[in-house]
Amino acid sequence: MKRKPSTEAAAAWIRLMRVQTRVLDGVEQDLKRAGFPPLAWYDALMELSRAPNGELRPVELEKQMLIPQYSTSRLIDRLVDEGLAVRRECKMDKRGLFVEITPTGRELHKKMSGAYAVAIEKHVGCKLTDADAAKLCGLLDLLGCACKDSAAASDPVARDAVAAR
Repeated sequence: MKRKPSTEAAAAWIRLMRVQTRVLDGVEQDLKRAGFPPLAWYDALMELSRAPNGELRPVELEKQMLIPQYSTSRLIDRLVDEGLAVRRECKMDKRGLFVEITPTGRELHKKMSGAYAVAIEKHVGCKLTDADAAKLCGLLDLLGCACKDSAAASDPVARDAVAAR
């Protein structure tokens, strides 16, 4: 018989899910109040902007963002419709597609970065010391998160926030 989770493990799971929902909702609302599109747009634009040549295959974008394929497809459609990204055919295997960020997409990402940084500080940064944040990253790494390789580690907003301290 497989081991059941301990009371402590179940409590950690519940807290993890609740805090994720609350923090994401808070950041989402802060971006909305600042007049920006949803957080998923920022995440997609960030991933595209930091990718080599500003392009990713849709499946790569999906893996980086950790959202379902159908959500990625709809998100890409919206970014393309708004002129923030374009679809390009892969020159090597004519069947494959790339999603490439446009200059307009880079501009929006840059504009959103300030509001995003403020929201992250409001919902996470001001509630944890740097030592607490590092400890949390270590704990999340045990669950398979790998904070060191995450988008936040390579996000210019996150780097700028660390440099400003």
